[in-house]
Amino acid sequence: METTFESKVEILADLWMNYRGDEEFDDFFEYNDLGLPLSYAVANKIVKSTENSQSMIDETFSLFLAGLDIEDEGFTHLDEILGL
Repeated sequence: METTFESKVEILADLWMNYRGDEEFDDFFEYNDLGLPLSYAVANKIVKSTENSQSMIDETFSLFLAGLDIEDEGFTHLDEILGL
């Protein structure tokens, strides 16, 4: 089961808001300087999702999981991914 787009948006928005000062994620945040704030904007209905934004968010989420070396198991919350 793959993570839904809505969950990807919420997870990345949560990550961006709560971990952007965490040195462990510095490289990831620097590389994904558009996908993460875009996820936050979509999650909070600041902007509407488009085909292009969905593609960027999907790529950012895939890179996040790849960076943690985990498979997509249909996550719903960031805590599931980080093992909290």
